[in-house]
Amino acid sequence: MNIPFAYGKIVEDVDFTDRTEETAHLKGNFLSLTNTAIISPRRWGKSSLVTKAIKAAKVEQKDILFVRMNIFKCDAPQEFYSLFAKKTMEEISSSAESLLSNAKEFIARLLPKLTISDPLNQYEIGLGVDVKNNPINEDILDLPQQIAEKKQKRVVVCIDEFQQIGEFDETLKFQKILRSHWQNHSDVAYVLYGSKKHMMMHIFGEYNSPFYRFGDMMFLQKIANEDWKKFIVERFENTGKFISPDLAGYLAEQVENHPYYVQQFAQYAWLRTPKTCTRTIADEALQAMLDSLNLQFVNLMDTLTEKQRSFLCAVSEGVKNFSASETLQRYQLGTSGNIRILKDALKKRDIIDITGKDIQIQDPLLKRWIVQEYSKL
Repeated sequence: MNIPFAYGKIVEDVDFTDRTEETAHLKGNFLSLTNTAIISPRRWGKSSLVTKAIKAAKVEQKDILFVRMNIFKCDAPQEFYSLFAKKTMEEISSSAESLLSNAKEFIARLLPKLTISDPLNQYEIGLGVDVKNNPINEDILDLPQQIAEKKQKRVVVCIDEFQQIGEFDETLKFQKILRSHWQNHSDVAYVLYGSKKHMMMHIFGEYNSPFYRFGDMMFLQKIANEDWKKFIVERFENTGKFISPDLAGYLAEQVENHPYYVQQFAQYAWLRTPKTCTRTIADEALQAMLDSLNLQFVNLMDTLTEKQRSFLCAVSEGVKNFSASETLQRYQLGTSGNIRILKDALKKRDIIDITGKDIQIQDPLLKRWIVQEYSKL
């Protein structure tokens, strides 16, 4: 069955919608070798955008090498160095022979021991030592620039889950090391993005951070409802089904135009549609989504204090003046002095976003679920 909506993975080709301006912007940064930090709440399509922009850049310029890596599993600088070396070599090598040749030329002197494996023709580099006991030289960070000079190419290094470096011991020291090397690379650009907005903002937005003003900062916005309407209607039509533009817009509105959830909601509705999608089908699909997330949301709420849960309830129900005596009493928030503490704690966990005086729950279905399960109105 050809399901016309995709979520929970890199979205490509016909499954990718809009982001035209962002794609052109990021592609321009690739071609001009402009360092870039991409910041948005989780599941807004950062990885899909990077994939789209890479494809567009490759069509326009053939002399750019792209290196992609995800550092989510790295817990310390030495693990970062190891992955950085391995992925850089693997991404620029087209065969086992070129991988071996590149490894010998560029990293043999920097790593304690190398092995080349070929499991089912998926060539990869392995380290034959414990990197914690055999430290890798930080000069490995200059590898992309050395490759660019030797091969007379430009290199773009894309690092996903970059906020993970904020979890390292002595993170500021490590960030200074990264910047001290990368800022001197004339033929390389670094594109850094991650799934935790609060930590990414701390790394790139704090004045005293080593990565402050490292390059262009792209803040992804939500895809417009009109764009979602067109996309959903076309995807239904391409599979022999029908949904009206108004109902397609309703689908997107109910999940606040959240990219991941729009795709999921549209898929749930499409699977329930024999020929024509109706409001009843859409509402049943939405409730099915909420039911599927119930345990996840229950577990999340169990990790919060009673006052944090009450604060989220107030946010979900549209409260604006949290320090008002009526609000403090209705939601049992204690004193007005608690409000900043509650905000900071929930923001740090990327549960809420704060823009000026506006407070929003990042996950629109969590917001809807809280109203449904915890309403105090």
